[in-house]
Amino acid sequence: MYLLIVTGLSGAGKSLALRCLEEQGFFCVDNLPSSMLAEFVALCNAAVPRVQKAAVTIDSRESLLSRMPESMVSFIDALPFPHEILFLDARDDVLKKRYNEVRRRHPLGEAGDAGTGVQRERVYLQSMRDRANYILDTSDIAPRDFHKVIAKVLPEYESEEMTLLLCSFGYKRGVPIDADMVLDMRFMPNPFYVNELRPLSGMDRPVSDFVFEQPFAREFMDRMEQTLVALLPLYREQEKTIFRVCFGCTGGRHRSVAAAEEMGRRFLSKGMHVRVYHRDLSVEAADIRQRFQKDS
Repeated sequence: MYLLIVTGLSGAGKSLALRCLEEQGFFCVDNLPSSMLAEFVALCNAAVPRVQKAAVTIDSRESLLSRMPESMVSFIDALPFPHEILFLDARDDVLKKRYNEVRRRHPLGEAGDAGTGVQRERVYLQSMRDRANYILDTSDIAPRDFHKVIAKVLPEYESEEMTLLLCSFGYKRGVPIDADMVLDMRFMPNPFYVNELRPLSGMDRPVSDFVFEQPFAREFMDRMEQTLVALLPLYREQEKTIFRVCFGCTGGRHRSVAAAEEMGRRFLSKGMHVRVYHRDLSVEAADIRQRFQKDS
């Protein structure tokens, strides 16, 4: 049996992630104390038919039971079956806004205050974040897109292969906090300022051609490709099974998208397991439409 432990900041989307995993065939349980994990798996193994994959959420509410995060990690590390940790994170301002919108009390906040709660929770869960196999920044993920992102971020669970996860993003919405490597594509002209390219994206051939016709663009990609070819085996030796490279530009629709797609093609041709997703592609398109409707 395979167990996925979902944890992270309150308001980062753990319950939503669990619903998505349930739709993908996982047997799911919300807010299970870490000390009960072994018993939970024993029940799954004894079920008829046997549960093949399960997911549980564990979070900072364990602190209310006077449990230290180190003991949570110890229980998880001692589990005698395949298991991984997915940690959901988000920017502080996003977490506070989500709490204020639903008027919920934060479990660790002073009198339920979200501001103090977020800060305390970050400290409490740091060891879990350090231990996580996958870290996902949900700051700019719409609920309707959550299941697509979960599917792209998590590699095939039975595979021992390393997965190269390539992401595009826009700096104006913040750098992804789950990045292992960030590459800034703003050294070249922005296709946004070319009228015929503005409504297109880096997935369209005219934009891609424009990007890689710029001075140093292809040399930059060649050098980054060589760097990754050298680095990835070293990370694999450290038992890291997923490596996130995030390409950034101003809005996250043109240059960064073209770069992520190009690097994806290069590593797919090497036979590597690659996943590509574009964090801000859709939201930037909507932003562009709205801005130019106002101007007109």
